[in-house]
Amino acid sequence: MKNCQRLFYTVAFMLLTLSPMRAADDYKQKPEYLALRDSMQHAFNDGDSARFFHHIKILEDYLYRQDDMHAYYTQRCNEIVFLLNQQSVFEAYKLSTRLSQELLQRKLDKEMYMAYNMMGHIYNYSGNLENAKQCFWEVLRRMEQAGYRESMAPIYMNLVNVEMSRNNTAEAMRLLNKAAEIASKASPQRLFDIEARRTLLYYYLGDIERFCEGYQAYQEGIKKGFSSVHGRELEVYHAAEEGHTEQAVALARRELSVTEGYETITQIYERAGQWKKAYEYQKLKDQATDSINTIILSNSMQGIQDEMKIHEADRKAARYFIIGLLVAILLLIMLLVAMGYIVFTRRRHMRQLERAYQHALESDKMKAAFIQNISHEIRTPLNIINGYAQILSSPAIQITDDERREISQTMMRNTHTITTLVNETLELSQLESKSAAERKDLVKLHQLVKDVMRDHQLMASTHLTMTYDTMLPDNFELMTSQVLLRRIVSTLTDNAVKNTQHGSITIRTTAGNGLLTLSVEDTGTGIPQGQEDRIFERFVKLDEFKEGLGLGLPLCRTLCERLGGQVVLDSTYAGPGARFVVTLPL
Repeated sequence: MKNCQRLFYTVAFMLLTLSPMRAADDYKQKPEYLALRDSMQHAFNDGDSARFFHHIKILEDYLYRQDDMHAYYTQRCNEIVFLLNQQSVFEAYKLSTRLSQELLQRKLDKEMYMAYNMMGHIYNYSGNLENAKQCFWEVLRRMEQAGYRESMAPIYMNLVNVEMSRNNTAEAMRLLNKAAEIASKASPQRLFDIEARRTLLYYYLGDIERFCEGYQAYQEGIKKGFSSVHGRELEVYHAAEEGHTEQAVALARRELSVTEGYETITQIYERAGQWKKAYEYQKLKDQATDSINTIILSNSMQGIQDEMKIHEADRKAARYFIIGLLVAILLLIMLLVAMGYIVFTRRRHMRQLERAYQHALESDKMKAAFIQNISHEIRTPLNIINGYAQILSSPAIQITDDERREISQTMMRNTHTITTLVNETLELSQLESKSAAERKDLVKLHQLVKDVMRDHQLMASTHLTMTYDTMLPDNFELMTSQVLLRRIVSTLTDNAVKNTQHGSITIRTTAGNGLLTLSVEDTGTGIPQGQEDRIFERFVKLDEFKEGLGLGLPLCRTLCERLGGQVVLDSTYAGPGARFVVTLPL
C-alpha cells in the first residue's frame, strides 16, 4: 500500500462548481474561461511547472476581474497542491500561510475551509495521517454548511489517499464511491480522474483483471482528450504487468517523483519476485523520506492551527469589540475636550508628557524587537539540536563515526550559542548599572585567558587557530573582579569567533604605567569605517544573519567601566579583521 508520502492530490477544486448557478457565474460557460481552465488542468496533470504556473496566473487574473473570490482562492489552493505534488514542501507551506492570512484579513468565513484543506494536505505529506484526516473531515463539514456540496468530490479523494496510507482499503473504496456519486451529479468531468484512481486501487488489491479493464478504459478516455494526474503511474504499472519490468522501472524513475518512484519500483520488483532489488529500493525510499523536515513542518502546522483558533475567537469577540470601540471613542472625545480646556495653562507639562510618551513608545519598540530577536535566535539552534538528536536516536539511519563527531560538534556549538544568549539576557540589567565593581579577587591572568581560549576552541571553525601572546611573567596576578574580567575576555573572544571563519585569533597582554592592556585581534570580517562607535550601542548587529542579540560589546564596555577601565576598537589596526583593546588599572 502507499504510505503518507505518496501524493495523489488532484486539482483542489478545479471545476469550480457551486450549488446554485448565479448570474455572476455565467462566465464559466464562455469559451475563454473554459480554455483557460482546461489549459491549467492539463498542465497540472502533466506535472509541467512552467506551463502550470503560466496558465494558472492567467486564470487567477481572469477570475479576479470577474470578482469571483471563491474561484480565485480555489486556484490559489491549486498552486499549493501542485507544489506538494512536486515535493516543494517549504514553498507550499509559505503559500498556505499567505492564503490563511488573506482569508482572515478579508473575513471570508465561507472560504476558510480552503485553509483547513491545505493544512490537511501538508499534514498528509508530513506523515501525520490522523491530523490530516481530521482536517479533511472539517473541510467537508464547512463545505456542507457553505453550500459547496458539488465541490466535495476532491476532498473525498484526499480521504481516499489517507485511508490507503493507513492500509484501510475497504474505507478507501467506500470513500471513492462517495466521490464518484457526487461527481456524477455535479461535475461529470471529474469521473475520469476518479476512475483512474479506482484502477490503481485494483492494482494495489491484486485484482489484475479489473486493473487491465480500467487501463483500457483509461486509454479510451485519453483518445477522447481526457487527462488524469494518475496517468503516469498507470502506465508504469501496466508496463510491469505486461512483463516489461525494467522498462517499467525506467519509466517510474523518469516520470515519477523521487519517493513516489522508489516506492513504485519496490512494488514492481516485489510482484516480479526480485526481492533483492525490491529491498534495495525500499531502503532508498526510506532514506529519502526519513528527514527532519517533517519535524520542522509539524511545528509550523501548529502555528497555522493557532491562527485559526485566534480567528474563531475573534469572531466571538467581535460584538464586544464594537462596544469597546464606541466606549474608547467616547473617552477620546472627552479627553480632547479636557485637553482643550487646560492646554493654555499646561503647555510645559504637556511637552514633558509628550517626551515621556515618545520615550515609552521607543522603549516598547525596543522591547518588542528584543523579544522577537531572542525568540528567533534561540529557536534556530534548538531546531538544529532537535533535528540532529532525531538523527542520532533513529536506528534506521546509519552514520559514520566522522559524521557522528561532526553532528556532536554542531550540537555543542549550538548549545554554546543558546547558553551565550541566556547569559546575555540575564546580564542585560548590568547595562543600567554604573556603580563601581569590587576589585577584591587576586586573579591569575594567564590561567584565566587560557581557560577562555580552551572553551571557545571547541566552538571555533576547524580552519581557525587561537594563540595567546604575552610578555608578562608566568606568575603575573592582578587585583580585580575575576567574574567581570572573565566575562570581558569571553565576550571579546566569542565576538571574534563568530566573525572569523578562517585564519587566526590572537589574545595579547602587556602591562605598564599602572595599567593592564589586553587585546583581542582576529582575521575576520572586520568593522566598516564609520561604525566604530555604533557597534557599542545596544542591539546593534552589523550583520543581521550572525547569531547573537547585539548586547555583547555594550555589556563589555559597561563591565570595563565598572572596573575603572575602558574598551575601544583599535582604528590603527591594518587588518584583515579587527582588534579590540581593553585597559584596566592594576
